[in-house]
Amino acid sequence: MTFLLETIRLGLSNLRLHMLRSFLTALGIIIGVSAVITMVSIGEGSKQQALFQIERLGARNIIIRSQKPPQAQPQQGQRQGFVSKYGITRADLAVIRESFPDVEAIVPLKELGSQIIRGDRRKVSQTFGTTPALKHVANLTVARGRYLTESDLEERAMVCIIGSEIAKELFHLEDPLGETLRIDSKAFRVVGVLAPVGLAGGAGAALVGRDLNLDVHIPITTARATFGDMVVRRGSGSFQANNVEIAEIYIQSTSRDQVMLDSKLVRRVMAVRHPDLEDIGLIVPYELLEQAKRQALTWTVTLSAIAGISLLVGGIGIMNIMLANVTERTREIGIRRSLGATRKHIVWQFLVETSVLSMIGGLLGIGVGIVTSILIELLTPKLPSLPFVGSFVPPDVQAPTQLTPWSMAVAFAVATLTGLVFGLYPAIKAAKQDPIVALRHD
Repeated sequence: MTFLLETIRLGLSNLRLHMLRSFLTALGIIIGVSAVITMVSIGEGSKQQALFQIERLGARNIIIRSQKPPQAQPQQGQRQGFVSKYGITRADLAVIRESFPDVEAIVPLKELGSQIIRGDRRKVSQTFGTTPALKHVANLTVARGRYLTESDLEERAMVCIIGSEIAKELFHLEDPLGETLRIDSKAFRVVGVLAPVGLAGGAGAALVGRDLNLDVHIPITTARATFGDMVVRRGSGSFQANNVEIAEIYIQSTSRDQVMLDSKLVRRVMAVRHPDLEDIGLIVPYELLEQAKRQALTWTVTLSAIAGISLLVGGIGIMNIMLANVTERTREIGIRRSLGATRKHIVWQFLVETSVLSMIGGLLGIGVGIVTSILIELLTPKLPSLPFVGSFVPPDVQAPTQLTPWSMAVAFAVATLTGLVFGLYPAIKAAKQDPIVALRHD
Protein backbone atom coordinates (compact mmCIF):
# COMPACT_ATOMS: atom_id res chain seq x y z
CA MET A 1 0.00 0.00 0.00
CA THR A 2 2.89 2.37 0.88
CA PHE A 3 4.49 1.67 -2.51
CA LEU A 4 1.24 2.43 -4.34
CA LEU A 5 0.61 5.66 -2.41
CA GLU A 6 4.16 6.84 -2.97
CA THR A 7 3.91 6.05 -6.69
CA ILE A 8 0.64 8.01 -6.94
CA ARG A 9 2.19 10.93 -5.05
CA LEU A 10 5.17 11.05 -7.40
CA GLY A 11 2.94 10.87 -10.47
CA LEU A 12 0.68 13.69 -9.27
CA SER A 13 3.68 15.83 -8.29
CA ASN A 14 5.11 15.52 -11.79
CA LEU A 15 1.77 16.50 -13.36
CA ARG A 16 1.56 19.56 -11.11
CA LEU A 17 5.03 20.66 -12.20
CA HIS A 18 3.83 20.85 -15.82
CA MET A 19 0.23 22.03 -15.48
CA LEU A 20 -0.13 23.55 -18.96
CA ARG A 21 1.42 20.55 -20.68
CA SER A 22 -0.78 18.21 -18.65
CA PHE A 23 -3.90 20.15 -19.65
CA LEU A 24 -2.96 20.19 -23.32
CA THR A 25 -2.25 16.45 -23.16
CA ALA A 26 -5.69 15.81 -21.65
CA LEU A 27 -7.41 18.16 -24.14
CA GLY A 28 -7.85 15.42 -26.73
CA ILE A 29 -9.60 13.24 -24.14
CA ILE A 30 -11.79 16.18 -23.01
CA ILE A 31 -12.89 16.91 -26.57
CA GLY A 32 -13.46 13.22 -27.32
CA VAL A 33 -15.58 12.54 -24.24
CA SER A 34 -17.62 15.73 -24.63
CA ALA A 35 -18.17 14.94 -28.33
CA VAL A 36 -19.44 11.44 -27.51
CA ILE A 37 -21.85 12.74 -24.85
CA THR A 38 -23.09 15.59 -27.04
CA MET A 39 -23.61 13.43 -30.14
CA VAL A 40 -25.43 10.75 -28.16
CA SER A 41 -27.63 13.34 -26.43
CA ILE A 42 -28.59 14.90 -29.78
CA GLY A 43 -29.35 11.47 -31.24
CA GLU A 44 -31.30 10.42 -28.15
CA GLY A 45 -33.24 13.70 -28.07
CA SER A 46 -34.23 13.36 -31.71
CA LYS A 47 -35.18 9.73 -31.15
CA GLN A 48 -37.36 10.50 -28.14
CA GLN A 49 -39.09 13.34 -29.99
CA ALA A 50 -39.83 11.10 -33.00
CA LEU A 51 -40.97 8.23 -30.79
CA PHE A 52 -43.26 10.54 -28.79
CA GLN A 53 -44.81 11.93 -31.94
CA ILE A 54 -45.39 8.47 -33.37
CA GLU A 55 -46.61 7.03 -30.07
CA ARG A 56 -48.99 9.99 -29.78
CA LEU A 57 -50.95 8.36 -32.62
CA GLY A 58 -51.49 5.35 -30.35
CA ALA A 59 -49.19 2.35 -30.22
CA ARG A 60 -52.23 0.02 -30.28
CA ASN A 61 -53.96 1.82 -33.15
CA ILE A 62 -54.37 0.96 -36.80
CA ILE A 63 -55.37 3.93 -38.94
CA ILE A 64 -57.06 3.36 -42.30
CA ARG A 65 -57.15 6.56 -44.34
CA SER A 66 -58.84 7.47 -47.61
CA GLN A 67 -56.36 8.88 -50.09
CA LYS A 68 -56.89 10.20 -53.58
CA PRO A 69 -55.57 7.71 -56.16
CA PRO A 70 -53.07 9.03 -58.75
CA GLN A 71 -55.57 8.94 -61.61
CA ALA A 72 -57.95 11.20 -59.63
CA GLN A 73 -55.36 13.94 -59.11
CA PRO A 74 -55.99 17.18 -61.07
CA GLN A 75 -53.65 17.74 -64.00
CA GLN A 76 -51.29 20.72 -63.99
CA GLY A 77 -53.07 23.84 -65.19
CA GLN A 78 -56.50 22.19 -64.97
CA ARG A 79 -59.14 24.79 -64.02
CA GLN A 80 -62.50 23.22 -64.75
CA GLY A 81 -64.54 21.47 -62.08
CA PHE A 82 -64.43 17.74 -61.52
CA VAL A 83 -65.73 15.20 -59.01
CA SER A 84 -63.67 12.35 -57.55
CA LYS A 85 -65.19 9.37 -55.74
CA TYR A 86 -62.75 7.25 -53.79
CA GLY A 87 -61.76 5.99 -50.36
CA ILE A 88 -63.42 4.09 -47.54
CA THR A 89 -67.14 3.39 -47.81
CA ARG A 90 -69.75 2.70 -45.15
CA ALA A 91 -69.87 -0.87 -46.49
CA ASP A 92 -66.12 -1.14 -45.74
CA LEU A 93 -66.81 0.07 -42.20
CA ALA A 94 -69.50 -2.59 -41.76
CA VAL A 95 -67.12 -5.32 -42.98
CA ILE A 96 -64.43 -4.13 -40.57
CA ARG A 97 -66.88 -4.18 -37.66
CA GLU A 98 -67.82 -7.77 -38.56
CA SER A 99 -64.20 -8.87 -39.06
CA PHE A 100 -62.88 -7.40 -35.79
CA PRO A 101 -65.46 -8.05 -33.07
CA ASP A 102 -62.84 -8.29 -30.29
CA VAL A 103 -60.97 -5.01 -30.77
CA GLU A 104 -61.39 -2.30 -28.15
CA ALA A 105 -62.74 0.37 -30.50
CA ILE A 106 -63.52 1.14 -34.13
CA VAL A 107 -63.91 4.87 -34.71
CA PRO A 108 -64.85 6.42 -38.08
CA LEU A 109 -64.06 10.00 -39.13
CA LYS A 110 -66.05 11.72 -41.87
CA GLU A 111 -64.56 14.79 -43.58
CA LEU A 112 -66.93 17.65 -44.39
CA GLY A 113 -67.25 21.35 -45.23
CA SER A 114 -65.17 23.69 -47.34
CA GLN A 115 -64.74 26.63 -44.92
CA ILE A 116 -64.83 27.42 -41.22
CA ILE A 117 -66.12 30.94 -40.66
CA ARG A 118 -66.17 33.20 -37.61
CA GLY A 119 -67.21 36.77 -38.43
CA ASP A 120 -64.87 38.01 -41.15
CA ARG A 121 -62.27 35.32 -40.40
CA ARG A 122 -62.15 32.21 -42.57
CA LYS A 123 -60.16 28.99 -42.58
CA VAL A 124 -60.12 26.08 -44.99
CA SER A 125 -62.27 23.45 -43.35
CA GLN A 126 -60.59 20.61 -41.52
CA THR A 127 -63.81 19.38 -39.93
CA PHE A 128 -64.61 15.76 -39.14
CA GLY A 129 -67.72 14.02 -37.96
CA THR A 130 -66.81 11.36 -35.41
CA THR A 131 -67.82 9.61 -32.20
CA PRO A 132 -66.97 10.21 -28.51
CA ALA A 133 -64.56 7.22 -28.59
CA LEU A 134 -62.05 9.22 -30.67
CA LYS A 135 -60.96 11.14 -27.58
CA HIS A 136 -59.60 7.98 -25.96
CA VAL A 137 -58.38 6.25 -29.12
CA ALA A 138 -56.47 9.27 -30.48
CA ASN A 139 -55.17 10.36 -27.04
CA LEU A 140 -56.90 13.73 -27.23
CA THR A 141 -57.06 16.02 -24.21
CA VAL A 142 -59.79 18.60 -23.70
CA ALA A 143 -58.29 21.82 -22.34
CA ARG A 144 -61.64 23.54 -21.75
CA GLY A 145 -65.25 22.47 -21.87
CA ARG A 146 -66.10 18.89 -22.89
CA TYR A 147 -65.81 16.43 -25.75
CA LEU A 148 -68.61 14.82 -27.77
CA THR A 149 -71.11 12.65 -25.90
CA GLU A 150 -73.50 9.85 -26.86
CA SER A 151 -76.43 12.23 -26.41
CA ASP A 152 -74.86 14.55 -29.02
CA LEU A 153 -74.93 11.64 -31.47
CA GLU A 154 -78.50 10.66 -30.62
CA GLU A 155 -79.82 14.22 -30.90
CA ARG A 156 -77.67 15.10 -33.95
CA ALA A 157 -76.59 18.14 -31.96
CA MET A 158 -75.13 21.17 -33.74
CA VAL A 159 -72.10 21.33 -31.46
CA CYS A 160 -68.38 21.23 -32.16
CA ILE A 161 -65.03 20.78 -30.44
CA ILE A 162 -62.21 22.88 -31.88
CA GLY A 163 -58.41 22.48 -31.97
CA SER A 164 -56.11 24.86 -30.12
CA GLU A 165 -54.99 26.72 -33.28
CA ILE A 166 -58.59 27.23 -34.43
CA ALA A 167 -59.33 28.76 -31.02
CA LYS A 168 -56.36 31.14 -31.40
CA GLU A 169 -56.96 32.15 -35.00
CA LEU A 170 -60.73 32.55 -35.02
CA PHE A 171 -61.39 33.72 -31.47
CA HIS A 172 -58.15 35.54 -30.56
CA LEU A 173 -58.57 36.67 -26.95
CA GLU A 174 -62.24 35.71 -26.75
CA ASP A 175 -63.54 32.74 -24.81
CA PRO A 176 -64.72 30.30 -27.51
CA LEU A 177 -66.94 28.22 -25.20
CA GLY A 178 -70.59 28.86 -25.97
CA GLU A 179 -69.76 30.93 -29.04
CA THR A 180 -70.87 30.09 -32.57
CA LEU A 181 -68.87 29.38 -35.69
CA ARG A 182 -70.09 28.35 -39.12
CA ILE A 183 -69.01 25.38 -41.18
CA ASP A 184 -70.05 26.51 -44.65
CA SER A 185 -73.60 27.81 -44.03
CA LYS A 186 -74.32 25.76 -40.88
CA ALA A 187 -73.93 27.25 -37.40
CA PHE A 188 -72.35 25.21 -34.60
CA ARG A 189 -71.94 26.00 -30.91
CA VAL A 190 -68.43 25.47 -29.46
CA VAL A 191 -68.61 23.20 -26.41
CA GLY A 192 -64.95 22.25 -26.06
CA VAL A 193 -61.38 23.24 -26.92
CA LEU A 194 -58.67 20.60 -27.39
CA ALA A 195 -55.26 20.92 -25.77
CA PRO A 196 -52.35 21.54 -28.19
CA VAL A 197 -51.22 18.35 -29.90
CA GLY A 198 -47.48 17.86 -30.23
CA LEU A 199 -47.85 16.34 -33.68
CA ALA A 200 -48.51 19.75 -35.21
CA GLY A 201 -45.20 20.12 -37.02
CA GLY A 202 -43.46 16.82 -36.52
CA ALA A 203 -43.31 13.28 -37.80
CA GLY A 204 -46.82 12.52 -36.57
CA ALA A 205 -48.34 15.34 -38.61
CA ALA A 206 -46.60 14.03 -41.72
CA LEU A 207 -48.12 10.61 -41.07
CA VAL A 208 -51.63 11.92 -40.45
CA GLY A 209 -51.32 14.41 -43.30
CA ARG A 210 -52.55 17.48 -41.42
CA ASP A 211 -51.99 19.73 -38.40
CA LEU A 212 -54.24 18.18 -35.76
CA ASN A 213 -54.48 21.51 -33.92
CA LEU A 214 -56.62 22.81 -36.80
CA ASP A 215 -59.20 20.02 -36.45
CA VAL A 216 -62.87 20.63 -35.70
CA HIS A 217 -64.95 17.67 -34.50
CA ILE A 218 -68.74 17.34 -34.68
CA PRO A 219 -71.07 14.34 -34.10
CA ILE A 220 -70.89 11.95 -37.04
CA THR A 221 -74.68 11.66 -37.12
CA THR A 222 -74.92 15.43 -37.57
CA ALA A 223 -72.29 15.29 -40.30
CA ARG A 224 -74.20 12.68 -42.30
CA ALA A 225 -77.57 14.38 -41.91
CA THR A 226 -76.37 17.92 -42.59
CA PHE A 227 -73.53 17.71 -45.11
CA GLY A 228 -73.79 14.44 -47.04
CA ASP A 229 -70.72 12.88 -48.66
CA MET A 230 -69.61 15.63 -51.04
CA VAL A 231 -66.72 17.91 -49.97
CA VAL A 232 -66.18 20.88 -52.30
CA ARG A 233 -62.95 22.90 -52.45
CA ARG A 234 -63.16 26.10 -54.49
CA GLY A 235 -60.24 27.96 -56.03
CA SER A 236 -59.84 30.82 -58.48
CA GLY A 237 -61.73 29.78 -61.57
CA SER A 238 -62.13 26.13 -60.58
CA PHE A 239 -63.56 23.81 -58.01
CA GLN A 240 -62.81 20.32 -56.83
CA ALA A 241 -65.40 18.01 -55.30
CA ASN A 242 -64.51 14.81 -53.47
CA ASN A 243 -67.12 12.17 -52.74
CA VAL A 244 -65.69 10.31 -49.76
CA GLU A 245 -67.98 8.47 -47.36
CA ILE A 246 -65.41 7.83 -44.61
CA ALA A 247 -62.13 9.78 -44.33
CA GLU A 248 -60.44 7.65 -41.66
CA ILE A 249 -61.08 4.68 -39.41
CA TYR A 250 -59.22 4.17 -36.13
CA ILE A 251 -59.02 0.55 -34.96
CA GLN A 252 -57.65 0.05 -31.44
CA SER A 253 -56.32 -3.44 -30.71
CA THR A 254 -56.29 -5.03 -27.28
CA SER A 255 -52.47 -5.10 -27.00
CA ARG A 256 -49.27 -4.12 -28.79
CA ASP A 257 -48.67 -7.76 -29.70
CA GLN A 258 -52.16 -8.10 -31.17
CA VAL A 259 -51.91 -4.91 -33.23
CA MET A 260 -49.39 -6.49 -35.61
CA LEU A 261 -51.67 -9.46 -36.25
CA ASP A 262 -54.71 -7.21 -36.68
CA SER A 263 -52.86 -4.94 -39.11
CA LYS A 264 -52.06 -7.89 -41.40
CA LEU A 265 -55.71 -8.94 -41.40
CA VAL A 266 -56.83 -5.36 -42.10
CA ARG A 267 -54.54 -5.24 -45.12
CA ARG A 268 -55.99 -8.47 -46.48
CA VAL A 269 -59.60 -7.36 -45.89
CA MET A 270 -59.09 -3.94 -47.51
CA ALA A 271 -57.04 -5.36 -50.40
CA VAL A 272 -60.02 -7.51 -51.39
CA ARG A 273 -62.35 -4.51 -51.44
CA HIS A 274 -59.83 -2.01 -52.81
CA PRO A 275 -57.46 -3.71 -55.30
CA ASP A 276 -53.85 -2.51 -55.03
CA LEU A 277 -54.97 -0.25 -52.14
CA GLU A 278 -54.69 2.77 -54.46
CA ASP A 279 -57.30 4.83 -52.62
CA ILE A 280 -56.60 3.44 -49.15
CA GLY A 281 -53.64 4.13 -46.88
CA LEU A 282 -52.74 2.11 -43.78
CA ILE A 283 -50.80 3.58 -40.85
CA VAL A 284 -49.61 1.31 -38.02
CA PRO A 285 -47.83 3.54 -35.47
CA TYR A 286 -46.37 0.51 -33.66
CA GLU A 287 -44.60 -0.58 -36.86
CA LEU A 288 -43.26 2.93 -37.28
CA LEU A 289 -42.27 2.98 -33.61
CA GLU A 290 -40.12 -0.13 -33.97
CA GLN A 291 -38.64 1.17 -37.21
CA ALA A 292 -37.82 4.52 -35.59
CA LYS A 293 -36.10 2.74 -32.70
CA ARG A 294 -33.91 0.76 -35.10
CA GLN A 295 -33.04 3.86 -37.09
CA ALA A 296 -32.27 5.78 -33.90
CA LEU A 297 -29.96 3.00 -32.68
CA THR A 298 -28.07 3.06 -35.98
CA TRP A 299 -27.86 6.86 -35.79
CA THR A 300 -26.56 6.79 -32.21
CA VAL A 301 -23.94 4.13 -32.97
CA THR A 302 -22.76 6.07 -36.03
CA LEU A 303 -22.49 9.36 -34.12
CA SER A 304 -20.72 7.65 -31.22
CA ALA A 305 -18.24 6.00 -33.58
CA ILE A 306 -17.44 9.33 -35.22
CA ALA A 307 -17.03 11.02 -31.84
CA GLY A 308 -14.95 8.07 -30.63
CA ILE A 309 -12.31 8.97 -33.21
CA SER A 310 -11.61 12.03 -31.04
CA LEU A 311 -10.84 9.68 -28.14
CA LEU A 312 -8.42 7.78 -30.35
CA VAL A 313 -6.70 11.03 -31.30
CA GLY A 314 -6.57 11.99 -27.63
CA GLY A 315 -4.95 8.65 -26.78
CA ILE A 316 -2.31 9.15 -29.46
CA GLY A 317 -1.64 12.59 -28.01
CA ILE A 318 -1.09 11.09 -24.57
CA MET A 319 1.30 8.51 -25.96
CA ASN A 320 3.31 11.16 -27.80
CA ILE A 321 3.65 13.34 -24.71
CA MET A 322 4.56 10.41 -22.49
CA LEU A 323 7.22 9.24 -24.99
CA ALA A 324 8.66 12.76 -24.87
CA ASN A 325 8.49 12.52 -21.07
CA VAL A 326 10.53 9.33 -21.12
CA THR A 327 13.28 11.03 -23.11
CA GLU A 328 13.13 14.16 -20.94
CA ARG A 329 13.26 12.19 -17.66
CA THR A 330 15.84 9.58 -18.65
CA ARG A 331 18.31 10.79 -16.02
CA GLU A 332 15.56 10.76 -13.34
CA ILE A 333 14.75 7.15 -14.29
CA GLY A 334 18.43 6.23 -13.97
CA ILE A 335 18.67 7.81 -10.50
CA ARG A 336 15.54 6.00 -9.30
CA ARG A 337 16.82 2.66 -10.62
CA SER A 338 20.24 3.18 -8.96
CA LEU A 339 18.48 3.88 -5.65
CA GLY A 340 16.64 0.56 -5.77
CA ALA A 341 13.50 1.19 -7.84
CA THR A 342 12.49 -1.83 -9.91
CA ARG A 343 11.14 -1.84 -13.45
CA LYS A 344 7.68 -2.40 -11.97
CA HIS A 345 8.02 0.85 -9.96
CA ILE A 346 8.89 2.80 -13.11
CA VAL A 347 5.99 1.28 -15.09
CA TRP A 348 3.54 2.10 -12.31
CA GLN A 349 4.77 5.68 -12.03
CA PHE A 350 4.15 6.38 -15.72
CA LEU A 351 0.84 4.50 -15.75
CA VAL A 352 -0.38 6.54 -12.78
CA GLU A 353 0.39 9.74 -14.67
CA THR A 354 -1.43 8.62 -17.84
CA SER A 355 -4.38 7.27 -15.81
CA VAL A 356 -4.77 10.51 -13.87
CA LEU A 357 -4.52 12.54 -17.09
CA SER A 358 -7.17 10.43 -18.83
CA MET A 359 -9.51 10.33 -15.82
CA ILE A 360 -9.31 14.08 -15.25
CA GLY A 361 -9.81 14.59 -18.97
CA GLY A 362 -12.80 12.23 -18.85
CA LEU A 363 -14.41 14.09 -15.93
CA LEU A 364 -13.85 17.48 -17.56
CA GLY A 365 -15.19 16.05 -20.83
CA ILE A 366 -18.37 14.90 -19.09
CA GLY A 367 -18.89 18.41 -17.70
CA VAL A 368 -18.27 20.04 -21.09
CA GLY A 369 -20.58 17.53 -22.80
CA ILE A 370 -23.43 18.19 -20.35
CA VAL A 371 -23.11 21.97 -20.70
CA THR A 372 -22.85 21.75 -24.50
CA SER A 373 -25.95 19.55 -24.75
CA ILE A 374 -28.00 21.93 -22.60
CA LEU A 375 -26.82 24.97 -24.55
CA ILE A 376 -27.65 23.34 -27.90
CA GLU A 377 -31.25 22.73 -26.82
CA LEU A 378 -31.64 26.20 -25.32
CA LEU A 379 -29.95 28.26 -28.03
CA THR A 380 -31.03 26.48 -31.24
CA PRO A 381 -34.61 27.93 -31.16
CA LYS A 382 -33.06 31.42 -30.95
CA LEU A 383 -31.11 31.03 -34.21
CA PRO A 384 -33.94 32.36 -36.47
CA SER A 385 -33.87 35.69 -34.61
CA LEU A 386 -30.14 36.23 -35.16
CA PRO A 387 -28.92 38.48 -37.99
CA PHE A 388 -27.45 36.72 -41.03
CA VAL A 389 -27.79 33.25 -39.45
CA GLY A 390 -31.59 33.52 -39.18
CA SER A 391 -32.08 33.54 -42.93
CA PHE A 392 -30.48 30.10 -43.27
CA VAL A 393 -32.55 28.20 -40.66
CA PRO A 394 -36.30 27.45 -40.54
CA PRO A 395 -38.33 29.56 -38.08
CA ASP A 396 -39.41 26.54 -36.02
CA VAL A 397 -35.97 24.90 -35.79
CA GLN A 398 -35.38 22.79 -32.69
CA ALA A 399 -32.60 20.50 -31.49
CA PRO A 400 -33.91 18.51 -28.53
CA THR A 401 -31.24 16.74 -26.51
CA GLN A 402 -31.46 14.09 -23.82
CA LEU A 403 -28.52 13.23 -21.61
CA THR A 404 -28.03 9.53 -20.96
CA PRO A 405 -26.07 8.17 -17.96
CA TRP A 406 -24.80 5.22 -20.02
CA SER A 407 -23.09 7.51 -22.54
CA MET A 408 -21.25 9.31 -19.72
CA ALA A 409 -20.20 6.04 -18.10
CA VAL A 410 -19.06 4.49 -21.40
CA ALA A 411 -17.21 7.65 -22.51
CA PHE A 412 -15.40 7.91 -19.16
CA ALA A 413 -14.50 4.21 -19.15
CA VAL A 414 -13.21 4.35 -22.74
CA ALA A 415 -11.23 7.52 -21.96
CA THR A 416 -9.59 5.86 -18.95
CA LEU A 417 -8.87 2.69 -20.90
CA THR A 418 -7.48 4.74 -23.79
CA GLY A 419 -5.10 6.49 -21.42
CA LEU A 420 -3.92 3.18 -19.97
CA VAL A 421 -3.47 1.50 -23.35
CA PHE A 422 -1.60 4.39 -24.96
CA GLY A 423 0.43 5.03 -21.80
CA LEU A 424 1.55 1.42 -21.46
CA TYR A 425 4.15 1.48 -24.24
CA PRO A 426 5.95 4.63 -22.96
CA ALA A 427 5.90 3.16 -19.41
CA ILE A 428 7.45 -0.13 -20.57
CA LYS A 429 10.01 1.75 -22.66
CA ALA A 430 11.00 3.82 -19.61
CA ALA A 431 11.29 0.72 -17.39
CA LYS A 432 13.55 -1.09 -19.90
CA GLN A 433 16.21 1.62 -19.87
CA ASP A 434 19.65 0.58 -18.63
CA PRO A 435 20.30 2.45 -15.34
CA ILE A 436 24.01 3.10 -16.22
CA VAL A 437 23.14 4.53 -19.64
CA ALA A 438 20.27 6.56 -18.15
CA LEU A 439 22.57 8.15 -15.52
CA ARG A 440 24.98 9.30 -18.27
CA HIS A 441 22.12 10.95 -20.22
CA ASP A 442 22.32 14.74 -20.39
